[in-house]
Amino acid sequence: MADSAIRTIVESIHSSPTQAVVYLSGGASQSLGWLMSVPGASNTLLETVVPYSMISMVQLLGRVPNQHCSQAMANEMALLAYNRALKLSKPGCAVLGVGFTGTLATSCPKRGDHSRFFLSIRASDRVWETSVTLTKGKRSREEEDKVASCVLIQAMPKACQVSETLDSGLTESEVLNESETQFSEEEELEQLIDGQLCSKIYPFSKESYGSDKDRKIILPGSFNPLHEGHLKLLEAAMSVCEGGYPCFEISAVNADKPSLTVAEIKDRVKQFEVLKKTVIVSNQPFFYKKAELFPGSSFVIGADTAARLVNPKYYEGSHKRMLEVLGDCKRTGCKFLVGGRNVDGEFKVLDDIDIPDEISSMFTSIPAETFRMDISSTELRKNRGDVIS
Repeated sequence: MADSAIRTIVESIHSSPTQAVVYLSGGASQSLGWLMSVPGASNTLLETVVPYSMISMVQLLGRVPNQHCSQAMANEMALLAYNRALKLSKPGCAVLGVGFTGTLATSCPKRGDHSRFFLSIRASDRVWETSVTLTKGKRSREEEDKVASCVLIQAMPKACQVSETLDSGLTESEVLNESETQFSEEEELEQLIDGQLCSKIYPFSKESYGSDKDRKIILPGSFNPLHEGHLKLLEAAMSVCEGGYPCFEISAVNADKPSLTVAEIKDRVKQFEVLKKTVIVSNQPFFYKKAELFPGSSFVIGADTAARLVNPKYYEGSHKRMLEVLGDCKRTGCKFLVGGRNVDGEFKVLDDIDIPDEISSMFTSIPAETFRMDISSTELRKNRGDVIS
């Protein structure tokens, strides 16, 4: 890296506890080399994608874009990158999604009068937007790409909450248009319910166990209310695995009920804040989708849920389809830690369930002597007189 100022700012980015996914199209290619040239880059940079051709962009977006180079396109790319970063990041880390799209100097005649580019950086609670129009004919393609790369590198420290600046090389007539939009917690949750965001983590706890701190140990549920059985079950699950980051997960979207409201989500999250336990809010009610969202994780479930997971009844009556779906889960590296549960008045454990050989390695039993607590949220709601829906 020739420019020491660039190296300094890249080192400051990598020193922050933030991880990022970067999507670039039409420029700023030098920024990737700069970001990856400093030791420790893998701690920050999770993935880079350069959807350069139209077909590549269509596959990234899932649609044909109306306009390839625009602020709206950069924002959409940044949101996709942010959701991707949520899936790839270490538990509890802050994440960023970076989207860049530009039309720079080329050997072919340009439709517009000037080169221009758009940058968007998405964090959990805000988005930074940047746009620049370059003076036509002033620079070569490589020089324009360096300017675009400097603007991108200059924007990242602010998003990473570190104080470093860089001269981007713009002239006085080339205006750097910047804006920042913040989102309230309610707006974030609305975005999640609407499907714009795939999850939101509340890292109330910083604890982790064992050497495998990158793996999430997730106890999914409605937690209405959270009770001692949930806490003891996750604690027991941690005792039988090799380590990981323990957390709870609430799906805001239900398979057979209306989605939770923002107020309902916030009320349930408060239970975990009081106890300093990490909780993730997602919009995926099905385990095969949770496996895509949390690859490499172990899900803590009861024997009743395990029985449903391998019951062909829930796969349109097809044993083959059941194996295909759970096989896909297995390929994401996900596993299931199964605790005993009362089913129709009888205590059931993993050994009582017929697990097909093809997927049996995905399931690990939590011994009854490690965990047994005959309590449920439904019973608690009945006892306090709530209406059960």
